[in-house]
Amino acid sequence: MKVKELVEKLNLTVISGEKGLDREIDGCYVSDLLSDVMGNADMGNVWVTLQTHKNVMAIASLKELSCVVFVKNLNPAEETIEQSNEEDIPLLSTSMQTYEVVGKIYQLLNS
Repeated sequence: MKVKELVEKLNLTVISGEKGLDREIDGCYVSDLLSDVMGNADMGNVWVTLQTHKNVMAIASLKELSCVVFVKNLNPAEETIEQSNEEDIPLLSTSMQTYEVVGKIYQLLNS
């Protein structure tokens, strides 16, 4: 599945990094602890989090994640958006809680 398909199927808002919407999704990782994501997320994962500061993009880039989904309509800092556009890693937002969006991502990736 590509990021753009995830956006369409879950009605996610694309905040930035539009050039990366063709990235392939190979799984999902859920954590708000940056060190946990750095140590355990896999390349191509969707990262679901409520963290919005610039270090999110440092981790997303380092781990070559497909995109980042912010829950509860959270919006990232401007410097996070700028980095997303430079790295072509989409930042997405949803009004859903973490539990709900992760359940839906799981269903999409395993159907």
